[in-house]
Amino acid sequence: MSAFVVAGTDTDVGKTIFAAALAGAIGAAYWKPVQAGLDGETDSQIVARLAGLGPERILPEAYRLRTPASPHLAARLDGLAIDRLDPPTPRPLVIETAGGVMTPLTLQATNADLLAHWRLPVVVVARTRLGTINHSLLTLEALRRRGAPVLGLAFIGEEDAEAESAIAEMGETRILGRLPRLAALTRESLANAFAAGFDRRDFL
Repeated sequence: MSAFVVAGTDTDVGKTIFAAALAGAIGAAYWKPVQAGLDGETDSQIVARLAGLGPERILPEAYRLRTPASPHLAARLDGLAIDRLDPPTPRPLVIETAGGVMTPLTLQATNADLLAHWRLPVVVVARTRLGTINHSLLTLEALRRRGAPVLGLAFIGEEDAEAESAIAEMGETRILGRLPRLAALTRESLANAFAAGFDRRDFL
C-alpha cells in the first residue's frame, strides 16, 4: 500500500468527499497539508466523520490558516510563509491538496510543483457538469508537464458518459470510477457508493 494525492480540477468539486471515501475504503490515514479557512468544519473533521477515522488516523495539518483563500494569500495574511512540505510516513495515506493543482502555495510554487516533487500517484477529482472537459484536461496537462504521476480520474455527480470518455481519451487517462451526488451523505451511504462505483484493488 502506498500514499495517494487527491487533487481537484477546481474548488468545491467534491475532493474532500472522495478523500473520505477512499481513506475509509482502504483503511488509510488522512492528511491535509494546508487548511485555508477555519470557520465551521475543517476538511480533516469532515473526513474523520464521513470515513469513521479515529484521531490517530487524522494527521495534523502543517498549516492551519484563518482565511478561506488561496494558500499563498491566506498564509501572508497570517504572517506566515508556506515552506517545505514533506508527506508523513504512515501508509496507506490519503493526501488532499488545498485547491486545484495550479493553486499557489507561494508566488514561486503551485500544488502541481509540489506533487511533481513528491512523485506520488495523483487521483484527479472532476465534476460531471458543463466545463469539466476543459478543467480536467488543463489539470492533467499541468500535472504531466511537471512530471507528476497521474493514477486516474474520479468523477463526482450524475453520469455524463460523453464527457467522461472524452476526458479519458483526450487526456490519455483511465477512469477510476464515479461517485453520485448523495441525497443523504452519511458514512454508510458514502461507503456504499464508493464500493459500487470504484474497484478498491486500484488503490492497493
